[in-house]
Amino acid sequence: MSIFLSRNREKTVIESITQELKKKKNFPHSTSKLLKSEQALLEKVRIKTQEMNINNVARTKAYFDFYLQFPDIHWAFLAHMVSRNGGWNMTDLQGEFLTRLMSSKERTLFFSFLERSNWLIFQDAYPQLLIYQESVKQNRSLFYLFPYLNISTFMETIWNYFWKNKDRFILTIALIINEQNYLESRVVQNPYYQNSVINKVEFLLQDLLSFNQILFPRGKTSVSGLTVHQFESLNKRILIGKKLYTILFKEKEALKQSVEWANTHPHTGSRKDYWPHLFNNVNEGIPGFAYQPRLNSCQLRPGARKIYSPSLENAWKNVNHEDAEKGDWFIDWRVVDYFTESNEMINGEIKNEYCKTLEQLELAVLAKKAIHFLE
Repeated sequence: MSIFLSRNREKTVIESITQELKKKKNFPHSTSKLLKSEQALLEKVRIKTQEMNINNVARTKAYFDFYLQFPDIHWAFLAHMVSRNGGWNMTDLQGEFLTRLMSSKERTLFFSFLERSNWLIFQDAYPQLLIYQESVKQNRSLFYLFPYLNISTFMETIWNYFWKNKDRFILTIALIINEQNYLESRVVQNPYYQNSVINKVEFLLQDLLSFNQILFPRGKTSVSGLTVHQFESLNKRILIGKKLYTILFKEKEALKQSVEWANTHPHTGSRKDYWPHLFNNVNEGIPGFAYQPRLNSCQLRPGARKIYSPSLENAWKNVNHEDAEKGDWFIDWRVVDYFTESNEMINGEIKNEYCKTLEQLELAVLAKKAIHFLE
């Protein structure tokens, strides 16, 4: 199942999109008075987005439900699986290991960082999906409404291209480019998160020890994915997104298994969702007792308790967010360079690396090398 373009097709497509983006750059879309039906649609989109953006579990489900209805929109399933990982990262902060290695204040700041990023992407991307859904229903392109939802002119161009050409690869890569550029100024370069999270030793420690794998479960113990390094690099994040897309969609049978797994394992935020032999959403530990070694090559030692991994609802309360910062990130049409296919071989093997990460975390807990910089 090839998701990529042929070399000749790739060049033609990129040239076509580039010309459209140059026009948009020189002659930005001007908003005009809307019909009552259009105003009603926009309000419906805003309300639906707000309803589904209450927490990571709701967002993650919304992406998957959309993909099941529109499987040509590959990004929706990619977003679903990555959002699952966002939820697992959130609950890790209240789970077995990180509660012993980080202070409550540090963990709350990390959650704020993850939650804001997750919330921002959804409130920008989900309206795009809903407008596409309505376009299909009405059998006409409605992407001219994007400016009224503060969606980038870049995505208006790409969705119009997709409407005519049904190019799933281009749309997926464009949405990856969009989401990461959207986060860049609002979160990654935001002075608050720079000072409180990204520049903190704990964030660098996570990167150093690879505590940030993105996992795509497929069966009882089968997982694929990637380890994310250098989150602060916009270029690296986009390239990682492209690689994750390749891992998830390059093989038809593997994709089918991932979709079936997602359909039979509702997202709760607990890592018990994919490895119940190792994790439990109920804390089996005894309060006040020191941590005892439990792991051996991703298996529990005889008689050992499972690792605590709470559900999201038991880990964090829902957050009321401030409105997203206005502004269009699109200033340079040369982002089309990301549409070029990479020749890098990606196998997605991650299980062994992830198992080593869990063992590293356990060793860190046993050594009690928690360092607090905020207290």
